[in-house]
Amino acid sequence: MAKFSKSSVPRFSVDVYQNAYLPEGGREVNAIVTVTSTGGGTTGGVPLAPTAGGPSAVPGQRADAAVVIMVDCSGSMDYPPTKMRNARDATAAAVDTLRDGVSFAIVDGTHVAREVYPGGGRLAVADARTREQAKQSLRALSAGGGTAIGTWLRLADRLLATADVTIRHGILLTDGRNEHESAADLKAALDACAGRFTCDARGVGTDWEVKEVTGIASAMLGTADIVADPAGLAEDFTRMMANAMGKEVADVALRMWTPVGVEIAFVKQVAPTVEDLTPRRTEAGPRAGDYPTGSWGDESRDYHVCVRVPEAGIGQEMLAARISLILPAPGGGTPEVLSQGLVRAVWTEDLSASTSINPQVAHYTGQAELALVIQEGLNARKSGDFDGATAKLGRAVQLAASSGNADTAKLLSKVVDVVDAATGTVRLKAKVADADEMTLETRSTKTVRVKK
Repeated sequence: MAKFSKSSVPRFSVDVYQNAYLPEGGREVNAIVTVTSTGGGTTGGVPLAPTAGGPSAVPGQRADAAVVIMVDCSGSMDYPPTKMRNARDATAAAVDTLRDGVSFAIVDGTHVAREVYPGGGRLAVADARTREQAKQSLRALSAGGGTAIGTWLRLADRLLATADVTIRHGILLTDGRNEHESAADLKAALDACAGRFTCDARGVGTDWEVKEVTGIASAMLGTADIVADPAGLAEDFTRMMANAMGKEVADVALRMWTPVGVEIAFVKQVAPTVEDLTPRRTEAGPRAGDYPTGSWGDESRDYHVCVRVPEAGIGQEMLAARISLILPAPGGGTPEVLSQGLVRAVWTEDLSASTSINPQVAHYTGQAELALVIQEGLNARKSGDFDGATAKLGRAVQLAASSGNADTAKLLSKVVDVVDAATGTVRLKAKVADADEMTLETRSTKTVRVKK
């Protein structure tokens, strides 16, 4: 449960962007909710850069975080042999990025999970001595055995549970498929760990399953990515750990209260990635529900909410939803309301007002469609439906171009030859490298912010 002094809590703001006007008989209301967090007291929201002696905590501040690094040590990590060495180097780089005072542990993951450092079911506290001991312990990591990721997550959960901290985070690296436990076992582990800590997941090489890695990150409110070349692991691990060190408050929830008669169609995070939060709702009192958002540092995220209101006559106006940022109180007391925003509905006979689409809503509707058609296009390509793949990926190229999503457009260009981006005219490439296809699939949900 969150535990902090008032001075350490970042300031949150909620801004609502919508066209509130509906035609007579209109019921669907869409809004983009921008949540921004600034000015926390732990690091000021800025991840501390590593120094020769290791980064230090801000004077007078307690490092209120714990991190467990889970390293795949299955037999496939020996092919090529440099992969295991790169994983050791990456873990060492992550350890060097730990702030003084942060609790941490390293786990060796195969078909079982084993504590590498510090051992004994406990966490170490980062300082120059423990960082050096942890890096020395990495020499014992070697490849051999299978892959059962659920056991890694459960061990990480047990270790993190021993820490009396606000931020609990995991970093997970795998290079292969989760072949030594069932999909049900992995799901059970994710269900047990979700909400207890956040976790970033990385797939190294090209022999792992994209949907497994992205599914882990999604369930644990973390990030997912591919590191196709193991030589890039150290840079990626350093960046992930620096981001984790910048988190200052955990367990923030997006609470939606709706009046009688209003139905919630969906709640989605749409920036920096698309993530459907609708099925994650937990009831929070009469006509109110909470949607988890995980841990926050200095950052901004966008959410798309869609509700259906009762029909009303011209000139009528109503509150369609109240959006609040909620921080749970220690011991289950009254939660703190960090910020609020309102979604409105106004019925008008002005056709130009009721048919206008808010730019933010239009942009993120397109970004969500972009993520969907990439997935559908790649699935069609894998199944041999080349006409369907061409149509879907062509639409993706068109959406990426029109929204200014240059990164996704670049990834698409490695899978299709673009004839005309504006019309979505493309040809499937005859040969596509596994790394290029997996990178596109893994990063398909990444979005660009709307230009305000």
